[in-house]
Amino acid sequence: MSNDKYAKGLEIRTKVLGEAYVNKSIQNADDFTRPLQELVTEYCWGHVWGRDGLSLKERSMINLAMISALNRPHELKLHVRGALRNGLSREQIREILLQVGIYCGVPAAVDSFRIAREAFAEADAEAQG
Repeated sequence: MSNDKYAKGLEIRTKVLGEAYVNKSIQNADDFTRPLQELVTEYCWGHVWGRDGLSLKERSMINLAMISALNRPHELKLHVRGALRNGLSREQIREILLQVGIYCGVPAAVDSFRIAREAFAEADAEAQG
C-alpha cells in the first residue's frame, strides 16, 4: 500500500510502538491479515493519530484509559510501552489506571496495573541490555 496517510501512519505507529513491533506485525501479515494491518496503519495511525489537536502524549493517555476499560491486555501492554515512549511517566500511567478503577471497575484496574508492571519490567530490561 502506498499513500500519504499510510506513510504518515507508519511513521507515527513506529515512533509510538517501536520499530521491532511494527516491522514484525507487517512482515507477519499474510493475505488474510494484510488488509487489517493496512487499515490500522492508514486510518488509526495516519488519519487519527496523525491529526493536529492532541499530542501523542495526550492520545496515549486516552488510549490507556479506553483499552483498560475494554479489557484488551495485549493492546494495553503495547500502549503502556508506547505511552512511555510518548513521555508519560509511570506516575501518570498509575493515575490514569486509578481513574479507570473508579469509572470502569476495580477488576479492570487490577488487571491494568498488573499489565502495566509487566510492560515497565520489559521496558527496564530493554533499557539495561
